[in-house]
Amino acid sequence: MNIQMDENPIISNVETLQAKLGRANRDLAVLYEISNAMRTTLDLDHILYIILTCVTAHTGLGFNRGILFLVNHKERCLEPQMAIGPDSGEHAQKIWQYISDVKLHLEDLIKAENVTSNIQRSSLLQAVKTLKISLGPDNPSPLARAYHEGMPLHITPDKISQYKDDAFLQKFQTNELVIMPLKAKNKVNGLIVADNLFTQKPIREDDLRLFMMLANQAGLAIENASLYELVRHQSHTDSITNLWNHGFFQNQLSREIASARAHHSPLTLLILDIDDFKKLNDTCGHHNGDIVLREIANILKDSSRENDYACRYGGEEFAIILTQTTKEQGLVIAERIREKVAGYTFQLSADADGRELRVTVSVGLSTFSEDAQTKEELIAKADKAMYIAKFSGKNRVCAD
Repeated sequence: MNIQMDENPIISNVETLQAKLGRANRDLAVLYEISNAMRTTLDLDHILYIILTCVTAHTGLGFNRGILFLVNHKERCLEPQMAIGPDSGEHAQKIWQYISDVKLHLEDLIKAENVTSNIQRSSLLQAVKTLKISLGPDNPSPLARAYHEGMPLHITPDKISQYKDDAFLQKFQTNELVIMPLKAKNKVNGLIVADNLFTQKPIREDDLRLFMMLANQAGLAIENASLYELVRHQSHTDSITNLWNHGFFQNQLSREIASARAHHSPLTLLILDIDDFKKLNDTCGHHNGDIVLREIANILKDSSRENDYACRYGGEEFAIILTQTTKEQGLVIAERIREKVAGYTFQLSADADGRELRVTVSVGLSTFSEDAQTKEELIAKADKAMYIAKFSGKNRVCAD
């Protein structure tokens, strides 16, 4: 006679508890490693990269894809800042196999030198980077909802069709995702959207719980990095024009020349001087002189590209570092700036009877490495060209 023995419930409970304990130990180890990683830097881009890597790495939370949004308080919207994720299932397998073969750990993945290369080649970010998710109370977007509620939003496969008209989900094609708010001092400063498009692994309660713990640390890390960036920016900017100051100019020009030398790329320096500025100050007062400085600074910022650096060189002089720019391209940019300034009407304050004023600038230009091999030589030649422009009649551009 065969007697069937029931499974011992005590053994079953012990095994369940052991499994839960093993998961808890793994989660604690992951959080400890993530916490240590976030303490390695205050650079905002690096912090964002560390956070997203922790969300998507096999040694972290292990999601397939992640997009990090930050809150733009001025425009009252969410803007995508960074994304990590494979382009396809085949690409995903190659990445995961490589990581497995070379045994990469989290500290290998989050190195600062990985940030720029990964950001630039992220097709996932390119797909969504123009999106601005309004935070208006009437916006039905699930991202706006997660922001306002300050709670994770798990959109399961049976509910994803409800959002078929959402602008973000039309670009971020998926069948399940989680939207995780990032908080600091009970205020949401960003969101992470994550999914498992390629593995199709279901998102479970344990995954959400660990994700929430990471998000609590991430929100504080972003807040600290943002405050650091603000203080750093203020220490490097001119108080009147809000352009980069002279100290920043000197340091950044050294870095950009080193980069241009290493990559065999051109770099052009413009130095601009406001014509007859002393006379303007004497006639209209220093307060109105400051108005002119600020308005010209705005023209320079509007005329500069993302990778250029508009600086207040000193007094009534400005400088613009034009990266990856030849002399011919620099001349076009300089002439455009000269024309904008010459055609601009400056509205003076009431103490100058509110009258309108026109001013001009003289611009000098030199190019690395065509004209100069060192920073000092580049500045000297641009400065010399500017004085040639000034003594040749003003309101003109001259190149060395």
